[in-house]
Amino acid sequence: MKTLEDLFLDSLADMYYAENQLVKALPKMAKAATHEPLREAFETHLAETEGHVQKVEGLFKSFGKNPKTKKCPAILGIIDEADEIAADNKKSPTINAALIFAAQKAEHYEIASYGGLRDWARLLGHEDVADILDEILDEEKAADSKLTELAEEACNEAAKSQSEEAAGTVGKNRGRAAEDALQ
Repeated sequence: MKTLEDLFLDSLADMYYAENQLVKALPKMAKAATHEPLREAFETHLAETEGHVQKVEGLFKSFGKNPKTKKCPAILGIIDEADEIAADNKKSPTINAALIFAAQKAEHYEIASYGGLRDWARLLGHEDVADILDEILDEEKAADSKLTELAEEACNEAAKSQSEEAAGTVGKNRGRAAEDALQ
């Protein structure tokens, strides 16, 4: 039977793999972004993610173990979906909204995973490990908040407005509003 420590280390290996995969995915997302603040947010989070890789390596050492990865089907699915979303929306007014949508799926996965790992570390009496996991968790939550802010302040509305303009519905809606006002 596995112990909680075994479960912790197994799950940490999963996140180590996930972070390494995100280090590869984030530059592609930054390149695909056409909204400069979004591109900058992806680049900033890439630097944080590279730091997460190093922090997770240190966590293994806190348990007297060498860092190891465990293939994470969840993050691979999220990254595959992000690639598909980016490809489907390339050269479209929806690209930035789509990238945010995809990136937040990864952030939410990481937030859930690191929250659980932090709680287990505390139960195992590794408060130092829990503190580092809290640092990572705070950065993941901040990245998610930044994505929400970018979506709400610019990217979602731009996607809507530009999509309507491309479809010719803005003029039609304005025309209907003018007609309604005259009646």
